[in-house]
Amino acid sequence: MKDKLEFLKKVKPFNLLPEEVLLGVADLLEEVKYTKDTAIYLQEVSKMKGVDLIAAGEYESFFYDSEQNKRVVEHHTSGYCYGGISVLLNRKRSLRSVIAKKGTTVYFLPRRDFRHLCKAYEDFFSYFTNEYGRRMLNDEFAHFVKRPTAFEDNFIASDQLYSRKIETLVYRDLVVCSADTPVYEAARLMADKKVSCLFVRDAQGKIIGYLTDITIRDNVVARQVNVHEPVQQVMDNPIVSISTQAYVYEAILLMFRTKTRYLLIEEAGQYLGFISRNKLLSEQAQSPFVFIQSVKLAQSVEELKRKWEKVPEIVYQLLDRGVKPEIVNQVITTVSDTIATKVIEGVIEEMGTPPAKFVFMVLGSEGRKEQTLNTDQDNAIIYEDKANEQRELVREYFLKFAEQVSERLDLIGFSFCTGGFMAKNSKWTHSLSHWKRNYSSWMKEPDPETVMKFSTFFDCRYIYGEAAIMEELREFLDQELQEPLGRFLYHMAKNALQYEPPLTFFRNIKTFTKGSQEVFDIKKTMTPIVDLVRVHALKNRIFKTNTGERLAALKASGEFTETDFHELMHAYYYLMSLRLKKQAVQMIHDKADPDNFIDIRSLTKIEQVTLKEIFKTIANFQASIRLKFTNSMAG
Repeated sequence: MKDKLEFLKKVKPFNLLPEEVLLGVADLLEEVKYTKDTAIYLQEVSKMKGVDLIAAGEYESFFYDSEQNKRVVEHHTSGYCYGGISVLLNRKRSLRSVIAKKGTTVYFLPRRDFRHLCKAYEDFFSYFTNEYGRRMLNDEFAHFVKRPTAFEDNFIASDQLYSRKIETLVYRDLVVCSADTPVYEAARLMADKKVSCLFVRDAQGKIIGYLTDITIRDNVVARQVNVHEPVQQVMDNPIVSISTQAYVYEAILLMFRTKTRYLLIEEAGQYLGFISRNKLLSEQAQSPFVFIQSVKLAQSVEELKRKWEKVPEIVYQLLDRGVKPEIVNQVITTVSDTIATKVIEGVIEEMGTPPAKFVFMVLGSEGRKEQTLNTDQDNAIIYEDKANEQRELVREYFLKFAEQVSERLDLIGFSFCTGGFMAKNSKWTHSLSHWKRNYSSWMKEPDPETVMKFSTFFDCRYIYGEAAIMEELREFLDQELQEPLGRFLYHMAKNALQYEPPLTFFRNIKTFTKGSQEVFDIKKTMTPIVDLVRVHALKNRIFKTNTGERLAALKASGEFTETDFHELMHAYYYLMSLRLKKQAVQMIHDKADPDNFIDIRSLTKIEQVTLKEIFKTIANFQASIRLKFTNSMAG
């Protein structure tokens, strides 16, 4: 075992892994010897059952050309890992033909365990993708590499959608007109330039709106507007833009959230062009974003229920293809937000226009954009303050409105919150001034029970209504957080210390018996990270709600180091991946309600070792927050 461990420390990229992980890997290695020159892999034919680490001897790898001549011949000796690129990027088929020379000894690592390492350690995974990219710079090598024939079979092909940036897309040049251009001239310009979107700018050259075929239909023809009217009178807005450095999936999600069909592409404060939602979606025929579009087109509560029932399968497929769990969270959240928006719009259509401006906001995991498949309703309503004579009328409308929205969400599959944190609970549907008093009392007169009970309200996010109301609440909180709030932060910090990572004194994973299983609660394991990141965010007046976004902002502010950031990101989203996949399997294969219990015996040795490292990371950060906020190392 010791020899294998020392050997692994010299093999790239295994030398990037923690020693405790390498001990687990060493235990999994199977020794294979070759006594004569043996053809062991044939390019594009042999299925890789794992990867080979050459301990002694030599591999000769090459491509066969059409005349069966060896091309791009390479010799690999002790310390070389063969098969990683093939497993990850070539549908598990050997990219090249390989002959093992006489006297060669290799250590074989099964494919399943290799993939777990790739999912758990990004630097390890990146080594193979970077190596592939470097090799593809060789024209002869690139000539012989065959692209995968099936998108779905490629372990990381789907991740291209999530790693591809906007700057790599072909987008259209802007076609613009002035705000005083007559509608008929604007339509003629669109026809001449063959564009479906015309942007409108003011006298200072600032883009202030846009005109589309649908705009002309809805705002001109349907309303019988004179076509000589200036385009400013009928244009749509607001303008939505995205940076060239953003990712493709971010652009699609932004379009769904803002309901826009066109995005301006921005770089260094300048607009370079635009891209349409149809263009993006047409390139993602097998992606979950086409499914999200189908959710937007659903016509009934029953149809929305059927759509939500398909989400576990999408989640499982994305995770199985190697898509990052934080992105999977965003997909779940976007589907959930889309369903909630459809429900809200349906209720408003039936009840009539609301008597006041309002915000429908979500809380907790949904507020953090970290929903799993075991989710319930956490929501609330804030409406604008009205004169005394209107207050009862406004309140009556929104309580009835909240009741109907919650009932329909429950029918779809978002069960009622057992703690009652829902808009249908009259305590959580109130005016803006009432909400300000709520937050003020929670922060200025806190006690442990109050902080624990209402911490979820500091993870609130707007999904429908008047954004300005939410912004006013945020400004109020920003002012409140500048006051001395030592007791509030103290109790918030204590809340983050309530649950200890499930490690025994001897650093083994602590479990309890549930039926025939030995399990731990992965939700409770993740909670300290959520809590400690939240308290740091509040201390620094950071109003992001997503844990990953909070971590990035805390790193940018200097509150967390680069190491802190990466350790917590890795810990949180590794746990999230395990949690989501377990729940998806329960719903798809077991036809059972999802839970948060992980059977330790269902995990590989590498997964167990990785979990131990993560639990130690959480414990270390809890010690840090205990010192920083409670001024007591002993707790």
